[in-house]
Amino acid sequence: MAKLIAGSDISGIILAGGQASRMNGLDKGLQQYKGTTLVANAIARLQPQVASISISANRNLDAYKAFGFPVRTDDAWMAANAFQGPLAGFLTGLEHCQTRYLMTAPCDTPLFPLDMVQRLATELAQNDANIAMACSPDETGKLCNQPVFCLLKCGMNGELADSLRQFLAKGGRKIGAWTALHKQVKVPFNLPHDEPLAFANLNTLSDLQMMHHTPTSHA
Repeated sequence: MAKLIAGSDISGIILAGGQASRMNGLDKGLQQYKGTTLVANAIARLQPQVASISISANRNLDAYKAFGFPVRTDDAWMAANAFQGPLAGFLTGLEHCQTRYLMTAPCDTPLFPLDMVQRLATELAQNDANIAMACSPDETGKLCNQPVFCLLKCGMNGELADSLRQFLAKGGRKIGAWTALHKQVKVPFNLPHDEPLAFANLNTLSDLQMMHHTPTSHA
């Protein structure tokens, strides 16, 4: 029987370092959502599931530091003035991770599951995988990958960090293309009690406004 992964062995990083080009360049994590900010909402949902939290951000750093958690920047990659996408946040998290596992979660998906980490961890352990990725049904019921939601096995020797560093250096940007290089398991979130909008992300101000007024089946 696979050994269960304890929450105390998992760190979490909230990805808030994007350019938000489809949101008029606004800092997405600091936008208001139902009386709080998107990043504060993400913290509230992820913190009970992991041992520690950090935030990946590349601007408005003082505003992010005010939440009381370590703020990590993608300095090595941003120095080249070449935006690396969410994988740069993955790498930042892996490089600073002090636990055996790292959970990545974006700031712009306000309803991600409150039992997400435990379900990913169970499948990761049972399949002896290095990466567990969430997937959820689209409007037709087809399961689609949610690649920014990954549980990563950091490893004692930093194998995933080394692999990702090389992938980015070669110009790789797609999360799925990198995770496919490793043993991974896809974890469906399609149980009857799962929120249909759990992985709906907010790319535009219209998306944000719509989510404000969209009823959900779970808090």
